[in-house]
Amino acid sequence: MFTNHLRQAERTGKSGTPRLQYLQDLVIEFQKSTVEEIKERICANLANFAYDPYNYSFLRQLNVLELFLDCITEPNEKLIEFGAGGICNSSVDPANAMIIVRCDGIPLIIGCLSSPVRNTVKYALGALYYLCNASTKQEILKPDVIEAISKYAASENVNAGYGNLANAFLDKYVYPQT
Repeated sequence: MFTNHLRQAERTGKSGTPRLQYLQDLVIEFQKSTVEEIKERICANLANFAYDPYNYSFLRQLNVLELFLDCITEPNEKLIEFGAGGICNSSVDPANAMIIVRCDGIPLIIGCLSSPVRNTVKYALGALYYLCNASTKQEILKPDVIEAISKYAASENVNAGYGNLANAFLDKYVYPQT
């Protein structure tokens, strides 16, 4: 369920931690941790917070979008998966999308299309769907990217998640109905 200021005040209570502080504490814990499992858990939590528009300004203020992009450059497949999930969840917002693009996130997201982890691929397809626009089409709609997305569209009978997302992308950006 999406949050608003009133609902957040009710949930936090008089002695609870304000959302910005809570998210900042998570980011600091992520940055200090040397334990992969802790970093994975924190990244997954941050990705879940990226689902709610209430948190978008906090995520931008705390550079969490950049943290997600850093995660998808790691060798740890769980960090890549959760980082891609956070990017997908937050990329629907134009201000977040602009940051992701400005930080050279598109090539990183395209790289996630070849991940062996199903969720990572789904998150990459979703993020590219939201990030594709007049200013990013040239970077996203490259022949090799369209070929990869077309393969996922063709796998619709094997994996509906891939197929549905891939077909939605192709229908909107490659073969639009006039």
